[in-house]
Amino acid sequence: MQARMPNPAVVIPEAMPAILSVLKAAKKGGVPEKTLELVHLRASQINGCGVCVDGGVRSARKAGESDERLFAVAAWRETPYFTDAERAALALSEAATRLSDRAEPVPDDIWDEAARHYDEKQLASLVLYIGVTNLFNRLNATTKQVAGAGW
Repeated sequence: MQARMPNPAVVIPEAMPAILSVLKAAKKGGVPEKTLELVHLRASQINGCGVCVDGGVRSARKAGESDERLFAVAAWRETPYFTDAERAALALSEAATRLSDRAEPVPDDIWDEAARHYDEKQLASLVLYIGVTNLFNRLNATTKQVAGAGW
């Protein structure tokens, strides 16, 4: 495999610090790091971003995530490994990633369940983290970045 070009956020070097600043801010919203890693991994799986799935698994492991749970993220609804709060975050990640799958992109029931587990600052953290994940997924998928190749 070969990338079409380097990641656009590297080609335009002013872009990467800006993107990383949003990511850094999102991590300060009070959501457990493991939960952020799970939503990142799930969005990246949906978008087929090999770079972000590979990097997401590595980051999640560094955050202390177990292989058992990482292997189950794609089937989180059918496994007993996730808390209700994590399930709400994963559902929000899926809905915010698959915006065109429904007439109401993020249905009230998904939002309300997330709001049951997370306060406004934490919800902002989740939405920002999911958004930046989707941005990276789109940059990487469009330019066919190769997992493990680095930038």
